[in-house]
Amino acid sequence: MEHSDSIGNHGAIGAGDIQWMTAGSGIIHQEMPKGDPAGRMHGFQLWANLPSAQKMTPPRDQEIKSLDIPEIKDDDSTEVRVICGDFWGKVGPVEGIATNPTYIDVSVAPGRRKTLPVETMRHAFAYVFGGSGKFCNASSPLAVPTEGVKWLDTNPPSAVNDRSLVLFDGGDEITVQAGDEGIRFLLVSGRPLQEPVAWYGPIVMNTQEQLRQAFEELGEGTFLRT
Repeated sequence: MEHSDSIGNHGAIGAGDIQWMTAGSGIIHQEMPKGDPAGRMHGFQLWANLPSAQKMTPPRDQEIKSLDIPEIKDDDSTEVRVICGDFWGKVGPVEGIATNPTYIDVSVAPGRRKTLPVETMRHAFAYVFGGSGKFCNASSPLAVPTEGVKWLDTNPPSAVNDRSLVLFDGGDEITVQAGDEGIRFLLVSGRPLQEPVAWYGPIVMNTQEQLRQAFEELGEGTFLRT
């Protein structure tokens, strides 16, 4: 992978360790996470494009254990794990991401309505991975397609269920109404780079010419710079 930041959250159910990697000038890696004794596992990867001026920065890698992630429990039983960024006075352990994202794991109790702050100049989305609910002031939720199904072939669900992605319009907060089983979701926001993107497979660049050169280097064995 090349020229991007990656925050990977994976492990057996309930584990929640974090692998943070800045691919920078070039990195090749292999992931082999393990599930619980029953083979169950879920995980997420957040890719953040590096600014053009930092594409060739040296690669970095860091592993963060679940116990090092600060947790907050509000008076209404809302629980938040702060993975990256500053939220409710807590700072997440993942730092040094060029786009300065906020990446939090939110759980809202059944039937509760909760409003969460988002900086006005940021783009934001929520990814639901437990329970269901409804978000206010958001675009229509989009169900994550199964293998072989394109985004345009999916119908927006009337409610936000497991494995739904919700994009938010501009504003300084989001409001969620939890369903009968509560709702758990990732809330991610970051400042847009306002730069062109050329992307294919695991490599992200700014122009098609840069992308072509990167794949040529990969084929020639000169991809890794350090």
